[in-house]
Amino acid sequence: MKRHGNLWEQMTSFRSLLQAADRAGRGKRSNQGAARFFFDVEHHLVRLQEELASKTYRPGRYRTFTIYEGKKRQISAAPFRDRVVHHAQTGAREPIFDPSFVYDSYACRKGKVTHGAVSRCQRFAQRYRSVLKADIRSFFSIDRSISSVFP
Repeated sequence: MKRHGNLWEQMTSFRSLLQAADRAGRGKRSNQGAARFFFDVEHHLVRLQEELASKTYRPGRYRTFTIYEGKKRQISAAPFRDRVVHHAQTGAREPIFDPSFVYDSYACRKGKVTHGAVSRCQRFAQRYRSVLKADIRSFFSIDRSISSVFP
């Protein structure tokens, strides 16, 4: 496997964090946490950059709520500043790992939309006699009492 250097510096640069904040804020600018962050964005980004550089950054508490879209789903949302860090990490790692993913992997990938996955599945269903329909168990439905992996 090829080694990639300077990812930490790339991820924690002010420019990277600013771009990550922009990506995290798309469609969320009216959200209270995002609006508060963008009100003084430079201050928040400098502080976040300092925490990451000194390795004192600690993620905040997730907000958990339930939505009903066809079926009941439990959602956990990270604080906005943590979403900025998530986007910064993705920006640094995605170009490295995405090319190695299976072509028919559609979850959370650029250019891989739900309609594309459905269309691809329909083409496979027309071509082959058998189709396997599978669903991956939700992270929140995993029984954490039986595993030390999930605190």
